[in-house]
Amino acid sequence: MSACNDAVPDDGAGHLGGNQSVGEPFTEAYFRAAAAVMATKPSPAEARASSELLLRHYGLTGTVKVLSSEVECTAEVTLSSGDRLILKTSARPEGRDSFRFQVAALAGLEGASGFAAPHLVRTGGGTPMFEEEEICGYLQTRLSGVPLHQANATPDVLYRVGQALGRLSLALGALKLPAIHRPVLWHVGCWPRLMELEEHLPSRPMAESVRLAMSNYVELIAPQLREVAWQVTHNDPSPFNTLLTGRDIAFIDFGDGCWGPRIQDLVVAASHLVTDPSSALGGSENLIAGYASVTPLTTLEIKLLVGLIKARQSALVLINYWRAQLFPAEAAYIKKNVARAERGLSILSALSLGEAETVVRRAGL
Repeated sequence: MSACNDAVPDDGAGHLGGNQSVGEPFTEAYFRAAAAVMATKPSPAEARASSELLLRHYGLTGTVKVLSSEVECTAEVTLSSGDRLILKTSARPEGRDSFRFQVAALAGLEGASGFAAPHLVRTGGGTPMFEEEEICGYLQTRLSGVPLHQANATPDVLYRVGQALGRLSLALGALKLPAIHRPVLWHVGCWPRLMELEEHLPSRPMAESVRLAMSNYVELIAPQLREVAWQVTHNDPSPFNTLLTGRDIAFIDFGDGCWGPRIQDLVVAASHLVTDPSSALGGSENLIAGYASVTPLTTLEIKLLVGLIKARQSALVLINYWRAQLFPAEAAYIKKNVARAERGLSILSALSLGEAETVVRRAGL
């Protein structure tokens, strides 16, 4: 896939180069813009326009069902043939850059092996997305499968998911995509500022665990991130965005994708799988081992992994408690991953820095 590359300057190996700081371009303005995106819901008018847009740009008709979504309007389309598609639309200015990134990523992954991803359905004019004055969007295939959060996540299944994630990382690392620096609140560059949201945390020990994890990230981890490889990442391979399709492991929803540390996708995926207090890494060991069998971890990535996982769990807790108070009617959907993140953070908080590095090395090598 050939497209505009607005990546951070690097040293040719994906590391941040020159005087580039991990905090740039993730400035205060970036953080405010990213937070503003997450503080706004899709307009109901977008959902009402879905059928008309489907006909106008694709010549298709079908039953449209609006799905839960954080930022963009996502609708499932069932055609008369029984085939199902996903239509994503946005009437917000920032939606154009997001969709330009998403369609370029999906197009770039076509033909990749070792995992599955949705395929683009091009418009009647042959373009990957449509752009009108007031609204834009794109259409993709709907993959069938069992979401990982509903599956029997055996050690073998998690190892296979890790392998597929490693292959996805390799495929994304070869792409040059547009809009990789658009504001994304889930980006590691925003994490140091997320403690502004701590007032929304429940008054309990979890709040202190979040503070400690974020303090560790700011003081010990973020300064070292410039030394790891950076590339295009999915940035949200959660159990809701990971499907077991039978033969393949599939990844959906590239809306949070951006330019970040290569290890970020492993961090996100593992952060959701820390559930077993009898295991040093809470049960995420098999995922880590599968990933490392395809994309080996460097010494520094091994050192930083657990701290990054705890920071990601903390970011999830902070952002979702904040958004749940902004949108109380959608609180259940918004907080669907919060209990898992809190449990995982409590498990990993028992590890010292030395212990964390040792157990990751044991799992990943």
